[in-house]
Amino acid sequence: MREPIVSSYLMQRIPLTPRPDWRAKAEALGFTYHTHERGPYWDESACYEFSSREIDELETAANTLHALCIAAAQVVIDRGEWSRVGIPEKAVPTILASWNRDDPSLYGRFDLAYDGASPPKLLEYNADTPTALIEAAVVQWAWLQECFPDADQFNSIHEKLIEAWRNVGAERVHFTAVNDLPEDTQTITYLMDTCLQAGFQTRWTAIDQLGWDHANARFVDAEDAEVNALFKLYPWEWLWREPFAECLPTAKNLFIEPPWKLLLSNKGLLPMLWELNPGHPNLLPAFTSLEASLGGNYVRKPVLSREGANVTVVEGGVTLEENGGDYGAEGFVYQARAAIPNFSGHRLVCGVWMVNHEACGLGLREDTRRITGNLSRFVPHRMG
Repeated sequence: MREPIVSSYLMQRIPLTPRPDWRAKAEALGFTYHTHERGPYWDESACYEFSSREIDELETAANTLHALCIAAAQVVIDRGEWSRVGIPEKAVPTILASWNRDDPSLYGRFDLAYDGASPPKLLEYNADTPTALIEAAVVQWAWLQECFPDADQFNSIHEKLIEAWRNVGAERVHFTAVNDLPEDTQTITYLMDTCLQAGFQTRWTAIDQLGWDHANARFVDAEDAEVNALFKLYPWEWLWREPFAECLPTAKNLFIEPPWKLLLSNKGLLPMLWELNPGHPNLLPAFTSLEASLGGNYVRKPVLSREGANVTVVEGGVTLEENGGDYGAEGFVYQARAAIPNFSGHRLVCGVWMVNHEACGLGLREDTRRITGNLSRFVPHRMG
């Protein structure tokens, strides 16, 4: 399968000269993980330009896909096909209760393949613990205001987050994550700021400092303060493996993201989406086993995985690229290869941000490899 070399569409990659002080300006915005072992992660040596039509197409696709995912999740529930999407049996009652209460969801990110000519195609839905948030919501907006003040950008993420917090219905929100991961802690710091701007109190506690109040069936923080609402930048599938997992079914606190998001955030939903919506223009064929209809051109993905781990790209039955990792115990899905646009060796994935169930912004990552991983680059965008 040949990758399209994009040159003739309005959507284009434009080489630029980075600002000499871009690192200091990024750090002033609370964004310090701007460089990794392969060079800049925040990469303003180029930007992508989109037409309003292309942005509309991405926005519409994301809103459509979100609705399809919600409908597919309902089918999983109705059929009781929990194992198909890699969900452990002990998690089912908690997910069902959360779904039936319609617990509020804050955010998510669709990863889409899009070249400006064909409809956007769903690669996966990061619906539980998406990152690359500060760079999308804040850093690229500041870059636009300084470098292209007369241009526009698909980006109302910050404002929508503040609005969305008001749906949570809690006076105080605790935030938790692993304490020694800069991307996670800085994402948490940013989200705490949006929560404060929405008028709520916030408190931080590292995930290994959470305690359990047996008498009141609630989590507590390191100072034994009751946790009423807990934003956790920690995947649900990991939470169910923690020693305190036995407390989750009876916990009275509100979780953000809610337990039902585990239905949307795993790749086991991809075959279900295709089964329910065969031929949909925004979907790629996907199956729970290797099907002849894929013609030997597919991507094998673990049902539960992150940052491209344990993903294998196959063309003509030959492995072109694969990543190692610790995922795959829950099984794999087989998805048709998408036509990832290739801008002279830069392969682009479009991340459309969802806040309170609505598309509201765009973050772009590119890589020289076929599998977009944690050493990809974030490239800003503008609208032409």
